[in-house]
Amino acid sequence: MSKVRVGAFSISLDGYGAGPQQSLQNPLGVGGLALHEWALTTRTFRRMSGQDGGSTGIDEDFAARSFENVGAWILGRNMFGPARGPWPDDTWKGWWGGNPPYHVPVFVLTHYPRESIEMQGGTTFHFVTDGIHAALERAKAAANGKDVRIGGGVAVIQQYLSARLIDELHIAVAPVLLGSGERLFADADMVELGYRCTEHVSTEKASHFVMRR
Repeated sequence: MSKVRVGAFSISLDGYGAGPQQSLQNPLGVGGLALHEWALTTRTFRRMSGQDGGSTGIDEDFAARSFENVGAWILGRNMFGPARGPWPDDTWKGWWGGNPPYHVPVFVLTHYPRESIEMQGGTTFHFVTDGIHAALERAKAAANGKDVRIGGGVAVIQQYLSARLIDELHIAVAPVLLGSGERLFADADMVELGYRCTEHVSTEKASHFVMRR
């Protein structure tokens, strides 16, 4: 049965899923890159970025699992690019260059219409202006029975949590403090929403938690 899930989403010890002042120079906010050190050296991540080798073990297992059986993604606009407001032009096509690592349809939540962008490797970015439910409906249709992965950012995950639309979350807690930014569980009562922790394991670089409804 297909699921709506969050995979390999990293937060800090003080609960932030992104640092402050996101920009072209700091796409994850100031200090945000440190949240993902557990993933950067894994075989899965290195393959995504066109490199050979990479670590195996628990961190790699969770990184690889996050891509298994994914038929479509949903992203917030910040996960697609740094621009705010109306699109200045059509030149920006995402953070990942010509061949993004998704390789399936990706639905980007935005307030501003834009034509779909077909990229190399099977990724097509579609821009959805009529909300989270419409995006999920389109993503489920595109996934063709596979899972829909909610890629973030924080505000998007919070919206889908509040609407009780996420079946499973894998959260990686990095041993760093950010002090400010976007707090993932700031206003979420995970018990009231029906979640329980079904897996937890730690490595030197992260503590991994899986929650399911």
